Amino acid sequence: MQRDDLIDLNAFIAIAQERSFTRAAARMGLSQSALSHKIRRLETRLGVRLLSRTTRSVAPTDAGERLLEGIVPAFDQIADQLDILGDLREKPAGLIRITAPQHAAQTILWPAAAKIMHAYPEVSFEISVDPGMRDIVADRFDAGIRLGEQVARDMIALRIGPNLRMAAVATPAYFATHGVPLGPQDLAQHRCINLRFTTAGGLYAWELEKDGRELNVRVEGQVISNNADVVVRAARQGLGIAYLPEDYVREDIAAGRLLRVLEDWCPPFPGYHLYYPSRRQPKAAFALLIEALRYRDARPQPAPDPAPAHS
Repeated sequence: MQRDDLIDLNAFIAIAQERSFTRAAARMGLSQSALSHKIRRLETRLGVRLLSRTTRSVAPTDAGERLLEGIVPAFDQIADQLDILGDLREKPAGLIRITAPQHAAQTILWPAAAKIMHAYPEVSFEISVDPGMRDIVADRFDAGIRLGEQVARDMIALRIGPNLRMAAVATPAYFATHGVPLGPQDLAQHRCINLRFTTAGGLYAWELEKDGRELNVRVEGQVISNNADVVVRAARQGLGIAYLPEDYVREDIAAGRLLRVLEDWCPPFPGYHLYYPSRRQPKAAFALLIEALRYRDARPQPAPDPAPAHS
């Protein structure tokens, strides 16, 4: 195999995965014309068409799909070996690609990533903020962050934060005008602020639980958003009751800007976990991230029972 073969095959993989010459060219740092030349050269050399092109999309042909199945694992193995060699260097280096929802990215991931990048200038991060579940293997992420109950069982999961609780909140003026809901059934009489899932497109049903009784409550109101910050703003402006992780509104509650209701219907649930697919020794930069994110419960532990007295 010639050197050009490896270069052209790598270009083919990038286009097939990105489904776009434009995105593949940006990924490889090449012009689109240079990328097109490599694909034409590869197809001419192999004597088969690998990509089906239209004005709107690019997709592998049957022959291209068969080639992908054979070469992608091999290229991944090469990348793994290069990572292992890179780990033998004195300092950690390389790019870590990770997907996380906005709340986790802001409160947990970014502080750890910033600390690592200051200490190790050759380590870089690509952070994709996305509320939906991502196939981190197919999308070529090193890891993802999601709530513990959302992580697939075939993934390695590392707890990186405490248990969370939701909070139903509104302004004192709103409750003075509309009354205070005493139970989930009262929410039907209130204006509530809805959160829409970006990926599925549906509205979030408020998940409430008390004494083992679980309820998913559909609410209505004037405001719908797929962004938690917008939901908080709407609540602060008296437009209804919001239902969010309490971290978003803790300061507002402490300051009296928002009042909390239905607290006995909001039990704690598993917090954020880092998840990733491989059990092999992680590369040095990723090992730094694992150690930085690992959750350590700072609460004091009870003293052990005293040893029995001996007569």
